[in-house]
Amino acid sequence: MGNKGLLLCVCQGTCPSFQQMNIFEVGNTLRREGLIDYLAIHPQLCSDDGDRFLSTLLKGDSTDQLFVAACDPKMQSKMFRDALEAAGFNRENLKGVDIRNMTTEQAVEAIRQLITANGG
Repeated sequence: MGNKGLLLCVCQGTCPSFQQMNIFEVGNTLRREGLIDYLAIHPQLCSDDGDRFLSTLLKGDSTDQLFVAACDPKMQSKMFRDALEAAGFNRENLKGVDIRNMTTEQAVEAIRQLITANGG
């Protein structure tokens, strides 16, 4: 598979469910392992500016797979639908994982499993 991106969303960085992990270490670990081609951290992808970020990032981009580590993957799919459609990105290529209430190590492992289970 081609270009793989990882987006980490931290629910504004103030949600108690993200306080046990160092989100920067999560991203750095996966980046160093070479599991992804790029990484971005966004404070709140479900907001209006999150939609703009997603559609701008993916419009005309060469991203083949987009992994999002944040809240419930079913909610992610629903919340990002319009932005993905605006960018012409196939929703089948969006894979999400819930990393709330995890430690740094647990989040890294959950994301690693998501990526490797999807051809990464």
